Amino acid sequence: MKRLGSRFARMAVIFVTTAVLVEALVGDKGFLATIRARREYDELARQIARMRTENAQLRETARALREAPATIEELARRELGLLRPGETLFIIKDVPPPKP
Repeated sequence: MKRLGSRFARMAVIFVTTAVLVEALVGDKGFLATIRARREYDELARQIARMRTENAQLRETARALREAPATIEELARRELGLLRPGETLFIIKDVPPPKP
């Protein structure tokens, strides 16, 4: 009888230990969930850094547009194809070479 109780106690300890280890590995706050959360955090941190850089560039562009008329003119010429009065626009098209 003593032997049966000792064996049961040993099996119970093994079962509880196994259950605790499994929960520690794959549970909601287990090791694998922690690794996933760390990867997600790192990716989000990289996205935030990229967005901050882009935001700084956009702020600089906005400042240049507010403070530098030449910047506005350059953008109008490039993006909208605008000309000053008296300027003439020449469009040069590539002509394919004659076939032999």
